[in-house]
Amino acid sequence: MHTVVERELELRLVLSPERRIPVPARLGYLTDDPYAVHVTFHIDTQHPVHWTFARELLVEGVFRPCGQGDVRVWPTKSEGRGVVLIGLSSPDGDALLEAPAAQVSAWLERTLRVVPPGAEGEQLGLDDELDHLLAQ
Repeated sequence: MHTVVERELELRLVLSPERRIPVPARLGYLTDDPYAVHVTFHIDTQHPVHWTFARELLVEGVFRPCGQGDVRVWPTKSEGRGVVLIGLSSPDGDALLEAPAAQVSAWLERTLRVVPPGAEGEQLGLDDELDHLLAQ
């Protein structure tokens, strides 16, 4: 049986140091894709924008800067509160999003209770498949 851990929250798209616009988003974690987190942005278009990247990147990014290339994550303060910045790069352009650190951390804790770090491979059933193949 697969488990889904979701959280709706409002991110802020950083347009400039003074200007941010709200972006409704959904964080998703599925035990049948245990290494990844899925973020769906509901922007003013007909189709939501989906990003998938390593859960480990988000877990680490809550505490220290990490990532390179398409996804970078780092903690900071904004207006006196803890936030997690997520920098996304694609051929279509770059985006900098600000997420409330407390909400992201609480959601990540829920995913880590469902699948603890290091136990992701067990979720995939690879050992069972390998045993089955070797037994033939």
